[in-house]
Amino acid sequence: MNKQKKIGLFSLILMIFTAIYGFANTTVAYDQMGYASIIWYVLAALLFFLPSALMLAEYGSSFKEAKGGIYSWLAGSIGEKWAFIGTFIWLSSWIIWMLSTSTKVWIPLSTLISGSDQTQTWSFLGLSSTQTVGLLGIFWILAVTFFATRGVNSIAKISSLGGIFVMVLTGVFFVASIVIVILNHGQLAEPINGIHSFIASPNPQFSSPMALLSFVTYAVFAYAGMESMGGITDSMDKPEKTFPKGLIISTIAITIMYSLSIFLWGISTNWSQVLGKSQVNLGNITYVLMNNLGLVLGKAMGLSGAASITIGHVLARLTGLSMFMAYLGSFFVLVYSPLKSFIVGSSPKLWPAKMTRLNKAGMPGFAMWIQAIVVAVFIFLVAFGGSAANQFYLILTDMGNVSTSFPYLFLIGAFPFFKRRTDLERPFVIFKSHLWTNVIVTVVLVILVGGIGFTCLQPILDHDYMTAFWTIIGPIFFGAVAWIFYHNAQKRSAKEETPAKEN
Repeated sequence: MNKQKKIGLFSLILMIFTAIYGFANTTVAYDQMGYASIIWYVLAALLFFLPSALMLAEYGSSFKEAKGGIYSWLAGSIGEKWAFIGTFIWLSSWIIWMLSTSTKVWIPLSTLISGSDQTQTWSFLGLSSTQTVGLLGIFWILAVTFFATRGVNSIAKISSLGGIFVMVLTGVFFVASIVIVILNHGQLAEPINGIHSFIASPNPQFSSPMALLSFVTYAVFAYAGMESMGGITDSMDKPEKTFPKGLIISTIAITIMYSLSIFLWGISTNWSQVLGKSQVNLGNITYVLMNNLGLVLGKAMGLSGAASITIGHVLARLTGLSMFMAYLGSFFVLVYSPLKSFIVGSSPKLWPAKMTRLNKAGMPGFAMWIQAIVVAVFIFLVAFGGSAANQFYLILTDMGNVSTSFPYLFLIGAFPFFKRRTDLERPFVIFKSHLWTNVIVTVVLVILVGGIGFTCLQPILDHDYMTAFWTIIGPIFFGAVAWIFYHNAQKRSAKEETPAKEN
């Protein structure tokens, strides 16, 4: 009997950590809210991440043999139709991630080559820098799809290499920050003015209560990705015990890491001096902060200005290399993995025949090219919509945050229906009371709806209708496409069944 090696607890924790903890999330949080982002990250962990992780653990342990991941969970709770629409929107969040990352991937490459982000100076055939980066983004998605459809999945191994680079980067950041605070005798670049520093944002864009609440989606987005672990429960050793334990340990560890990392940025970065500048945007923020970390480290060590600048460039280049490797590896996985698991996990009747067909390399080639064309069209529309680089990356970040948070509305909303089923074996049960289950589900849904709602509403209140449109359009567009797909599939199925009945 050939026994396949099962995923153990430690391996699972590492996988969850890799899927969820994002080094760049800490720089975005510090840019948006400074130290005040810490409290939101802790609240998001307690009121969203922990309860939703435990719900996913119950789903995963009950549907441990299911290969369709969240599609199987939703289909087993709220039926095929809503499972299809919910999973399609989940797939769309990865499509929007690709849309965002296809353009952002050029920033680490530029930083690796030049030592700093030069993409805002790039121009091709008289086009603006935003339009040039947009065209490069289209080239990127088409090139990756071309190679991935040929089964070049060995390139996915680069993702593990990228993961190692990001771990090294995080280690360098932690060590450098501690050395700086020791050499500066405990003095922080961003001073703490009592409790006010941990409540109010230094960023004027996040001074209103509405903008403050919209930051919830940034915090939720930072913890998103747990649902992607649902597809591997059948490969775990004792999943009914390993999955819940791994989720709980990871939740605590990731919350501590995020909170500590955000605080450590204040050691080297004064918000007003470094981040209050027009050339800093959500695309290059990580490289700007790492470059500044090197400068401050050099000064703290008493080195010359030139030597400090060199350290800054070295750290920026290390960041560029690490992020580029991580983007490259994850792209080659994500360009086919969510699409393939959705198509394989759901009923073939729901898809046109071409979409479900796998090519010689075992890839859903036709579906992958459709996905690439959708991403390319969206990049073109956003890049040539007349927004400057700053707004361009804000639009992409908001689109990504809303689209990634949206599928959780289905997963959390379906949970009470899942709990009502009496025919399931439940090896792991944490929500034993119906009343408390409904209360916790309501709290998590209010946080999600509030965060998504305020993120969509804030640009409308600021009369920034361009950002508002692109922030809202993602889930609505893909939800409508899913509904049309499902509706047409039902009509096709009804036509096929009618002749069979007549015969």
